[in-house]
Amino acid sequence: MSAVGGFTEPRLVLVRHGATEWSENLRHTSRTDLPLLDSGAVRARGLAPVLGAMRFARVLSSPLRRALQTAELAGFAGRLEVVPALTEWDYGDYEGRTSAEIWAQRPSWNLWLDGAPGGESPAQVAVRADAVIAEAVRSSGDVLIFAHGHILRVIAARWAGGEAALGARLKLDPATISMLGHEHANRVIERWNGPAG
Repeated sequence: MSAVGGFTEPRLVLVRHGATEWSENLRHTSRTDLPLLDSGAVRARGLAPVLGAMRFARVLSSPLRRALQTAELAGFAGRLEVVPALTEWDYGDYEGRTSAEIWAQRPSWNLWLDGAPGGESPAQVAVRADAVIAEAVRSSGDVLIFAHGHILRVIAARWAGGEAALGARLKLDPATISMLGHEHANRVIERWNGPAG
């Protein structure tokens, strides 16, 4: 919880899920409900000592299996609140495809500007991100969030006052910890893409 000059607002601690087969193969994965790889499960367990040393008023998770598994392996199975708005960006017709495959047919495509045909636009994902932030900051203390690479990058972009497209500048690896906090009364990115250790 940040409390500076009468300003009080929780911090958000973001955790991207551990690796899956598709994340390892750079395939866009939104609604496809994949489990963690063994290596992803190991990395998820490795989050437990760091996250367990922090105090959280709430623990939120995407409803998708890879996020839930990561949260459970990190030690938060009994505290999870499932939040549908934390589901990954809907890639529509591009689900399961790599960026290279898409660029072979559509060289100028940029997810962060164009969105996905049959899926979500950046503006639609920003609306979901804003809803997550609005809900989280009503909490009585810091909030831990388990979700996916692109939705978490949009949440960080919106927290920092930017458009969804700012998320393109925020690389986020599997099973990493990031923190959104404050400097004075400004929302800032305190830590980004950090390893568990």
